[in-house]
Amino acid sequence: MRFGGARERAASLMRFGLAQSAIVPVMATRSLVVKVTAGKDDPERCNQALTVAAAAAASGVQVSLWLTGEASWFALPDGCPDLSLPHATPLPDLFAAVLGAGTVTLCTQCAARREITEDDVVDGVRIAGAATFVAEILADGAQALVY
Repeated sequence: MRFGGARERAASLMRFGLAQSAIVPVMATRSLVVKVTAGKDDPERCNQALTVAAAAAASGVQVSLWLTGEASWFALPDGCPDLSLPHATPLPDLFAAVLGAGTVTLCTQCAARREITEDDVVDGVRIAGAATFVAEILADGAQALVY
């Protein structure tokens, strides 16, 4: 699901608790790469990473979300828990928004350490390594954030 029109973007942002004035003008040459290293072990940092990624995707920004460390488990069906953080959009909703509008990648080494294979992950999640991550963050117009 792409958030193409202004009305759809506004509805998506409101769903994530963001004001309509938070809509970011689409910059065709800009992209956002978000690497999340935390999972249930650090719920606030994890939720913040997915909130930023989902808000960017809802604003029409090209988003690539990288799951590493404890966030690797989110690539599995039912692996994305509701962290029940007050005043926060549930993590499964944020993850679904990014998966539907952007790219979600599970780190190759992180997957291997957890014995996660391509057959195990949610449809739409790819497994890729450091060379792909470096290519994305060094692309012209890319902004990388690590949580």
